[in-house]
Amino acid sequence: MSTLQLIYAAVIFVSVTAAAMIVLLPFAPGRAKQRLDAFAANPQLGDPARQAQWTRTIVNIAGRFAKLSLPSEGWEDSPLRLRFLHAGYRGDAPVMIYFGGKTLLAVLLPVIAYFNIILADSKFDTNTTLLILLSAGAVGYYLPNVVLSRLIFVRQREIFECFPDAADLLLVCIEAGLGLDAALVKVAEEMRLKSEALAEELHLVNLELRAGSSREKALRNLALRTGVEEVNTFATMLIQADRFGTSIGESLRVFSDELRTKRQLRAEEHAAKIPLKLLFPMVFCIFPALLLVLLGPAFIQVYRILLPTMAGQ
Repeated sequence: MSTLQLIYAAVIFVSVTAAAMIVLLPFAPGRAKQRLDAFAANPQLGDPARQAQWTRTIVNIAGRFAKLSLPSEGWEDSPLRLRFLHAGYRGDAPVMIYFGGKTLLAVLLPVIAYFNIILADSKFDTNTTLLILLSAGAVGYYLPNVVLSRLIFVRQREIFECFPDAADLLLVCIEAGLGLDAALVKVAEEMRLKSEALAEELHLVNLELRAGSSREKALRNLALRTGVEEVNTFATMLIQADRFGTSIGESLRVFSDELRTKRQLRAEEHAAKIPLKLLFPMVFCIFPALLLVLLGPAFIQVYRILLPTMAGQ
């Protein structure tokens, strides 16, 4: 093994060890006790000053690289801003981290791929090397898009799964005699224990109503921020009930029933997909190992006894 290969192996070992330590450090016994003590002292967010400082540090580092890929103007009104709202990010810090990550990954991944090609002594021609480097740059540039889409999917699924419970609680509050605005305040407080994302969106609706915004505009903004079809239906239903003077309780009862049925059907749909999703791992991963354990000794006996016998005859 050459010196360059030894250096490369040492760098890989140090990188994997450091990554494993970073991942496992929060789960250490002493560290876990410190986090629990900090959470008990401040149950909101642990240490907001430290988190704010950490966020500012990341933003300052990423902001220098974000200028290279951040559009100069007009992107605030683009669908990308709406995607950040769907993911729950409203400030400028996630934007800087997003575009900074695009720039850094588009540069770092081709550099890493190039060093891997050199250290592995790969006999690639110039065109193949350029294709690998361009592919690595494209993956690095579009990787933040995949991460953002995943965050949007997780948040929208959380809102969808918790929204039937919020609708039922809103119905109970309205039937108990509360107005719609007071019921939304109560639901936002109670739902914080189950879904922070949904409680935050309902709290923003309450803030808009207190600021003097109309109920229709606040509900439309709720549907726009979440991007969930069921929330859009909920906002439309409340707006129509308020406009035409129909009973909000009856509308909420029908809507909650349909929403629970839809959630159940979606759960059944996901359950029905499990056998198909397990088919390929079983065929390509489990069955070969099982056949090797069961039929391997038989094949060895055939190779040792039957084949020499047949050759001798």
